[in-house]
Amino acid sequence: MGSCLLGIDIGTASTKAVVLDQSGAQLGAASAPIRLSEPRPGWSESDPEDWWQSAVAAVKGALGAAQVPIGAIGLSGQMHGVVLSRSDGEALRPAMLSLDQRAQEDLAAYRALPRETLSVLGNPLVPGMAGPLLHWLASHEPDVLRGAAWALQPKDWLRLRLLGEAGSEPTDASGTLLFDLAANTWALTVVTGLGLRPSLLAPLGEPGALAGPLSKGAAALLGLPAGTPVAFGASDTAASLVGTGLSDAGAVQVTVGSAAQVVTLRNAPHPDPERRYHVFAAANGGQWYALAAVQIAGVALSWVLKTFRSTWEEAYQLFGAAPAGARGALFVPHLTGARSPAMDSSARAGFFGLELAHDRADVFRSVFEGVAFSIAEAAQSLPEFGQVPFAYLAGGGTLHGAWRQLLCDVLGKTLLVVDDPNASARGAALLGARAAGIPVGPRDGVRWTKRVEPDPSAHERLAATFERWKRAARSSGSYGGVGDMS
Repeated sequence: MGSCLLGIDIGTASTKAVVLDQSGAQLGAASAPIRLSEPRPGWSESDPEDWWQSAVAAVKGALGAAQVPIGAIGLSGQMHGVVLSRSDGEALRPAMLSLDQRAQEDLAAYRALPRETLSVLGNPLVPGMAGPLLHWLASHEPDVLRGAAWALQPKDWLRLRLLGEAGSEPTDASGTLLFDLAANTWALTVVTGLGLRPSLLAPLGEPGALAGPLSKGAAALLGLPAGTPVAFGASDTAASLVGTGLSDAGAVQVTVGSAAQVVTLRNAPHPDPERRYHVFAAANGGQWYALAAVQIAGVALSWVLKTFRSTWEEAYQLFGAAPAGARGALFVPHLTGARSPAMDSSARAGFFGLELAHDRADVFRSVFEGVAFSIAEAAQSLPEFGQVPFAYLAGGGTLHGAWRQLLCDVLGKTLLVVDDPNASARGAALLGARAAGIPVGPRDGVRWTKRVEPDPSAHERLAATFERWKRAARSSGSYGGVGDMS
């Protein structure tokens, strides 16, 4: 069988692990949950030790289904946020996540920088990224920050625990608001301009390069051989593009999970002058990807289930029982602010247009439609989206047929459903293969298993509701005010 590949992906709600053989076929997969904490309104945290336990459980689960030799390990993880760590990998406080809003006022420190300094970032200012959060920590927890050796991204912290050496790479670094997009390195003028310590930033490698060998201690806990090659890896979105095989500039992929992303590859960064979407480094050298981000998608659906004490089975049943447009009921899912195109952290969620005549089915239908509308609004900010006849659809949040059809009808595009809900973990494993020099069977383009066509009449009916939804969304915050744009 030869050497097999292990990919580990630290998500917001769970860690996934997959095992691939050298043909690229999946031999085993498993996931383990991650606990989220919201100690105060607007705060979002996870305990990195919980990530570690989750990763161990997921790896053992994937290996349990596939007793094979592992020749390489690759990593991916949720983007943004920050983990403060000692040199040995001990976290000094809970990790601050991308959903965290506490650094909103710290964006003023960015806007005070000279324009030429700020312009190198090429991205809108978002409070849940590492730079603003580190600025907040410098003011509110200075002793903790002084004790930190490293300020890391989630998968980079996991690699530190696996190897004992710190490092990062451009796909995650470009999502910190501390990175020079064109120069492809840390933006030290921004770092020092914010009064931060440059030594907190780990040395940069490349996603498919060898970061080092698996340590004896980590190997014993994972049930793997010490010395197994470990790649630098990539952010979850960049890894998912490798996992699905998307490599052509201009093609569009929509990924729906806890959050949602509409992504297109580019051969040059071309940041949006209006900063409605992000541009980050891709895992393939010489490419970037433009990303229109939806802060929460599956998280919004899960929140409604919890709030209304429902189950997924009931939610889908109610969703199918109400007509398109939910009889005028609307839901704006900005529970943690809005990303693309508004980049407005002050935006808030809410139900609109509710009347006594509305029932439980209308409410649930409005929630699914609201998430679909937020994805469509984000997609429309990307120039490439209007130029393609179809988009690839990926992610674990796209499995239900009726929900998939709704998304297709709202977007008004043919959707080609890719065959792997574990795309980020798969991409991580393939990056591990690159690092170890293990050849993997060719994969010609993106593999998709199902074609979903929009219903023209449904698209037309939903278009009117979409316009009403946009007006409601704009009433939920300043929505696009310059406060969150560089």
